[in-house]
Amino acid sequence: MPRRRIGDSAVHVSRIGFGAASLGNLYRETSDEEAAGAVTAAWDAGIRYFDTAPHYGLGLSERRLGASLAAYPRDELVISTKVGRLLVPNPEPSGLDDGFVVPDTLMRRWDFSRDGVLRSLEGSLERLGTDRIDIAFVHDPDAFSEGAAREALVTLRELRDEGVVGAIGVGTNETSQLGSLFDERLIDVAMLAGRYTLLEQPGLESVLEPARRAGASVIAVGVYNSGLLSTPRPGPDAVYNYLPAPPAALERVHRIADICERHGVTLPHAALAFPLQHPAVAGIALGMRTAGQVRDNLRRASVAVPDALWPDLERHGLIDPRSIRLTA
Repeated sequence: MPRRRIGDSAVHVSRIGFGAASLGNLYRETSDEEAAGAVTAAWDAGIRYFDTAPHYGLGLSERRLGASLAAYPRDELVISTKVGRLLVPNPEPSGLDDGFVVPDTLMRRWDFSRDGVLRSLEGSLERLGTDRIDIAFVHDPDAFSEGAAREALVTLRELRDEGVVGAIGVGTNETSQLGSLFDERLIDVAMLAGRYTLLEQPGLESVLEPARRAGASVIAVGVYNSGLLSTPRPGPDAVYNYLPAPPAALERVHRIADICERHGVTLPHAALAFPLQHPAVAGIALGMRTAGQVRDNLRRASVAVPDALWPDLERHGLIDPRSIRLTA
């Protein structure tokens, strides 16, 4: 599978990456066997970039990912994890964590300080069973405070300069701060969730173009808009940004699907291909729970999407015309 470089770092990610939130029992339980099978299928398909976080299942995702990746040569892998949510003992466990089906014996504590970043990475290295992190992201800093990203990046820049991590960035679904961080050359990469997709491109001017100008990179995630673009024809019960899809979004998606079908492809084929057209996008990371999901996504990604699709969507007002001009 082709790889693309992250900014001017030495890190190269595979075009398709493995998002490991489901390995932390996101929304429902995943067995150890399913988790290991998904990672094996990803490796066999040529995926060499794997993303996780302490947040995902209170460390379960990192532990499972590390155990599965131990079978493969470390120098051929790129692993990213995140800082900002420190895992600490929970003094009042109630049974299960909120959002992840795991015991809540631990809890998350926001911490973007130097000590918090160092402790978070130390814990991640132990859970992953590795001696280094290839990409370290500040995780959802906008959810805590306006200055959280910059606070954590001071420490991450030092670690990058010392060679402890290969590249640094921010992982978020908010676009407000990323442009300035790229303009000031403070980050190598942003992991942008759901803000540059076939359905909507609000991150084009605020994130992707600043990244391009800076010679930096973006990893696009949430490219299915939490499920709305994951089937050829979404039904009335489809989900958009983790909520029931509003009628206007459904109507727009069906218009996009009409044009995709005229070009001989489906909505999911185009949803996977679209972000990769932009020069700043180094890759996309897909959440995959089982080996079957890995194989399904890789089959979709292998379909050649005709170049003529994009200007056709532009003519119908269904994608930002600037994205076409920038990818030409």
